[in-house]
Formats: sequence, structure tokens, C-alpha cells
Amino acid sequence: MTGSLALLDSASLYFRAFFALPDSMRAADGTQVNAVRGFADTIARILTDRRPARLVCCLDADWRPKFRTDLLPSYKAHRVAEETGGDAPDVEEVPDTLTPQVPIILDLLEAFGFATAEAAGYEADDVIGALATREKAAPVEVITGDRDLFQLVRAEPTPTSVIYVGKGWAKAEVLGPAEIAERYSLPLDTAGPAYADMAALRGDPSDGLPGVAGIGEKTAAKLITQFGSLEALVEAGETGDSALPLKTRLRLKDAADYLAVAPTVVRVAVDAPVEQSRPDTVPATPADPERVAELAERWNLGNSVERLLKALPGA
Repeated sequence: MTGSLALLDSASLYFRAFFALPDSMRAADGTQVNAVRGFADTIARILTDRRPARLVCCLDADWRPKFRTDLLPSYKAHRVAEETGGDAPDVEEVPDTLTPQVPIILDLLEAFGFATAEAAGYEADDVIGALATREKAAPVEVITGDRDLFQLVRAEPTPTSVIYVGKGWAKAEVLGPAEIAERYSLPLDTAGPAYADMAALRGDPSDGLPGVAGIGEKTAAKLITQFGSLEALVEAGETGDSALPLKTRLRLKDAADYLAVAPTVVRVAVDAPVEQSRPDTVPATPADPERVAELAERWNLGNSVERLLKALPGA
């Protein structure tokens, strides 16, 4: 055991498993289980390779929170599938064969005794941010395929790094403040917050963030590094700071409405009211071995459950 706290961006991980593994993985009743098996395999790899003492599978209670869409209606808007008539609630476009697998994943986590956590009205990113920020005792490792969580890296009071699995676990990257600062040319001592500010300034079409027209990633990083924060940059633009070229000041002015709300939308809500299912200590053995066996049999989880059982510290 390393004594670390592993925080899993669960949806990010099981989405990737769903698309990485063949849809021929099915239970006897025909239910597709590739996401379930891939997610179980991922946890097994985390336990084997990273050896955390504590682990929490963080969940989306609301993947498109109202407090964000109220400020920026375009936030993740392109991911919304609206039913005919347009008055149905927003739902994320999730493959039909993935949706039935999520309850199976939750059943398996409960049977093994792994902690889950969520916060009403918030995304998993916010849950992860809240748990990472309040951790004062152990190093934190955030396991995700989402770059948005790079903003959480820190050195103090306990080191927080991101295990980025965007290219799969075999090519996982361990990224702390030094790696984020070097990769994006950001200041080392504020690499996490600076990443969030750069991301807001640059924008991200995949999340419906328009950014500031004419300012790409490199320019955004340079400006955040030069002025120290997005707030300081905006203030420099408003006061006509001569250190800012006129063209940049005009671009910031044109994007003033966006820049007024972008920090709240982009930064994780570290004050999210997290509710956790159980203590986060990695179980030495399954909480309910009979239930684990029943789920493995019913859903044809075979080798994936066996690998996860062998990865437990008491195995």
C-alpha cells in the first residue's frame, strides 16, 4: 500500500471501457457487459499498479449542472439529446447498450465494498475536486481520461496528481504540478489553478466553452503566466494596461460577458456537498462474497471479477 487516496472519475473510465472493448462481451440474457468488465479491470489495475490505501468511485449526480448552464447555456449543450417537442429534460447522449450496464457496475462496487460518492446537482469533477481539496493527510491520485481535472494538481498540503488514461491504462501518464507546468508552459507554483484559467481563456468546443476569439492555447498560457490569473488579466484589459497589446484588449472586451462567468463554469466546485456511501478504505476482501459470485455468474463477468478479487490487499 502506498497510503494514497485514489479518486476515480467513474463515468470517464467506464465510457472508455465501453468503446475500447468488443460489444460481444455479453451476459446469458444478451445484456452487453463490456463497460462493466472493463471498469472492473481498470480498478484491478489501479489496485495492482498504484496500490492505494483508499479509493472512491466518484459519480455524476448531474452531468450538466443548472448552476453552470444558468451562467453559460452553451455548456455541454451539443451533448444534449432533446426528445421531440423540446420540453423534455436534458439527457446526455449515452449509447443504449451502456445505460443498462451502469446499475450493474454500481451493484458490483457495493458487493466488493468500494466507496462511491456523489453530490446532488454536481458533476463527478466537482466531487473529485471537493474530496481532493479537503484531503490533508494522504497523497491524492485522480484517475481520469478528462483533461479538465488537470486543474487539481498541487504540491501542498498533500501532493495531488492526475493519472491520465486518455490513451488507455497501458499508456497512463502521471501528471503533477511539474508535468502540467512544463507541458503547458504555466507557472509551477500555481500550475493547477493556472491550467483552469488557461482552459477558460482558450475555450473548449467539446464542453461548449467558446473561449476568447483569437486566443489559442499557447497565447492563453502566455497571458495567464504573465498576469498571474484570469482575474488579473481581465483587470489589465479593463484598465488599458500597456503590457497588453490593443488587439488583445479588444478581444477581451468583446468576450467580457463570457469571461465574467467562465471561472465558475470551468473551475471545479470544491465546496460540493459530497455524500459518500461508506468509508473509503480499500477492502481487504469483498464485503459480500456471495453477492460478488452471484453478479459474476449472472452477468458473465468471469475473468474480470477474478482479477479484481486477486488485486484486493487481503487476497
